[in-house]
Order: sequence, then C-alpha cells, then structure tokens
Amino acid sequence: MQEHLTEVLPNNIGENENYIFKFLSEMIKYRLDKEFGEGILLKPTFLSHKKETYIDSFIKEHDLSLEDTVILLLALIPHVSPSFINDIIVSFLPSGGEFPEFGGVKGKNHRGILPTVETALYILYGNSFQNRLEGMSYVINDSFVLNNGIVDIERVPSGEPEMSGKLLIDDEYKTLLLFGEEIKPELSPSFPASLIDTTLGWDDLVLKLSTLQEVKEIEAWLQCNETLLNEWNMHGKIKPGYRVLFWGPPGTGKTLTAGLLGKYTKRDVYRVDLSMVVSKYIGETEKNLSKLFDKAENKDWILFFDEADAIFGKRTNVRDAHDKYANQEVSYLLQRIEGHAGLVILASNFKNNIDTAFTRRFNSIIEFEAPSYEERIKLWEKSLPKGIEVEESVSIPELAKKYGITGANIINIVQYACLKTIHGNHKTIQKEFILEGIRREYGKEGKTIRI
Repeated sequence: MQEHLTEVLPNNIGENENYIFKFLSEMIKYRLDKEFGEGILLKPTFLSHKKETYIDSFIKEHDLSLEDTVILLLALIPHVSPSFINDIIVSFLPSGGEFPEFGGVKGKNHRGILPTVETALYILYGNSFQNRLEGMSYVINDSFVLNNGIVDIERVPSGEPEMSGKLLIDDEYKTLLLFGEEIKPELSPSFPASLIDTTLGWDDLVLKLSTLQEVKEIEAWLQCNETLLNEWNMHGKIKPGYRVLFWGPPGTGKTLTAGLLGKYTKRDVYRVDLSMVVSKYIGETEKNLSKLFDKAENKDWILFFDEADAIFGKRTNVRDAHDKYANQEVSYLLQRIEGHAGLVILASNFKNNIDTAFTRRFNSIIEFEAPSYEERIKLWEKSLPKGIEVEESVSIPELAKKYGITGANIINIVQYACLKTIHGNHKTIQKEFILEGIRREYGKEGKTIRI
C-alpha cells in the first residue's frame, strides 16, 4: 500500500508556482475528476524542484510516502490558504450540496474546510472499500508523520469515527516547514513548562565523584538507548524511557545537572511548572499532565519536575472524595511516566517525600549532598570572576571552612559582592561585601550568624 514518491517533476508546474501545494491541488482534482468529472486527469506525481522549499527538504530527508505527504500537506494547508480546498470543490460542484465522502469539518473561526483523516483517505483511495481499509491500517500503524508527532489526529467525541478527527500540525513543525525556523514552545496554560538552558559545562559542576559517576550513567543511557533497543533488539524486554530521582538540599546542583545532560546530548530540557499543573478541580490535573506528555511524545525532550513532592508525594488513606481523586492523580502520573519513552527527572529535597510506588520504578536514585569543605573551596574558586582580584584579607579556605553553604548560596554571595564592588568603584572585591552577602543568604533561611 505504501507508495513512495518518484523522482518526476510534473511538467505542468511553472517555475514560480508553489509546486508542493500545487501537487496537493492536482491530487484533489484528480480524485474529484474521477468521481464527478470526465476522468481524463492523470494521477500527478511529485518530487524535487529546482527551488527547493523547507517542506520539500523535509519530505526528501525522511523519504515520505505518498500517504504521509498528502497527510502532511493537508494538515498545513489551512494555515496557508483558508479557501484552498473549498475553491477546488466548488469548481467541480458549483451547485454545492452534501459531500460526506470528502470528510473535513468547519472550525469556530476558520471559514474554510479543515481536513480530517477521512479527507486524506478520500483523496488517496476514493470510495474503494478495500483500499480505504488498508489506508486506515497505514494511518494507525505505519504513518511516519503521525507516529512521530509531526501531525496529530484530534480526538473525536465518543461514538464518532476516529478517522473523522482533524489533522493537526505540530506548532514547532509548522514553523519549521513553512519558514525554516525552529521555535521552542513557551510557558503557557497549555504548555506548563519552560526551557532550561545553561552556558556552563561539566567542569563547572562540583559534585562528589560517586554522584558524578551516577549522573554519567544517565548520559550513557541518553547516548546509547537507541542502539540498545533497535540494534540489540531489546524492545519488549525493557521498559521505554528512563526515570531518575534527584534528591538533596536546595542549591546542590540538581537543576544544573539536568541542564548539562541536555546540553551534552543535544536534547531540550523542560522544567515543569507544577503550580500550573496541579488543579483543585477534579480531573483537571490529569488533563494538564496529559497535554504535557502528549506534547513531549516523540520530541526526545528531558522532562524535569522540580520540587516534585507537590504532585508525586505519598498517597494518603482515603477519607473523602478529595483523597480519592488525589490518589488517582498520582496513579495517572505513574502510568504516564512509565509509558514515556524519554528521560524524566524528579527532583526533591527529601527522598522520603516521594511515594514508594514511584521509587520502586526509578532506574536511578541519586543523592545530591551538601558540599564538603573541599567542594566548597572549588565552588568559591569557580564562582569568583576571573581576572578580578579579591581583597588580600579574604581567605577562600577560611570561608569554605567557616560557612557550610551550597553552590547556589555561593553564587548569590559572589553576585552581591561583585555588584557592590562595581557600584562603589573599588578595584578589588571587598571582604566586607562578601561577608554581607553571606549574612543575607543565612537571613533568607531565617538563620542568624555571627560574622
């Protein structure tokens, strides 16, 4: 059934025309001519053009089948030309009337036809019952653009045919295919996560050697998992994805570690904003999480749940309806995380706060301890600006020994001392500013300290 495109350029397409959507137009006209016209149009073939477009490059790079090409173009066309499909249909059916075979639906604001899977099936196979069945099987099981989240099928109300769902192009792919620009999703009610980026490297991360070795095991999974699953045929024997718990005091490098894992394996890392996910309304939390995981599917992202206790905490004994639904939320999360094919990192200040149902399923549980004396010396040395002298009375070993603070605390102190130094037109970083910064950090945690 899968028909790959041949290296033939339709000779009726001019140099200056958008030949890719012209191809879709000719495919629709060919089908309508067979059904309502004289049946004289030849089935169009598609491929390269001298002026290659982003869509053309994508089709060739992934060797898309005819079916996938039609599905992709149908999902894109409403964003490019609202009347595209209507104009073609009217040219064959000027009197209008019902045309259920073609599929398609009307939008709330969009006045043209929004294509559905039924639209693609009709264009490709007409009313041939057997061919449509084979086409449905391809859509469900084999379609590259659907299986990889490039195009999605809108869920339909219960009882309606699945193939009547609209073809929805992924926002990021839409921009990439039309303009050649790769955009990243931004934090919003429909996408409760923000991109983590870092200019730092592994050398800037100060951890115990044993902790760093465990982190490197995650990096090895990110780099080698595809080989393990596909070339070593471990599909079905091991669960998809990798689940990790980072636990330890705030400021010990959990977020930076997640960012570095993404940076060095060329993956985007998204920190989930749990305040936007958790809802007091029954069922809303699951909906919010479903949107997030659906968006992350096939994207090869790393999902980072900071302060994960808020939603992955221990389940309670059921005393009322609220407890019942809270436990259902935890169970739903467990199900989605276990089925997610990528890396999911949960971060918590305390390991015991996380439900044991999760901890049993983690591939790795890594403790991020408060830095030791030697590690604090390294953190001070790495945090201070290069080429700027520190007042002679400042002793880094003494600071490291006297103040048991984290890397995040030290960064805040250095930032404060540097700004005070610049503002005061001093040539060296003053000891008094460093001590003021230390006092401020302790004050944030409600602690007093004698400097």
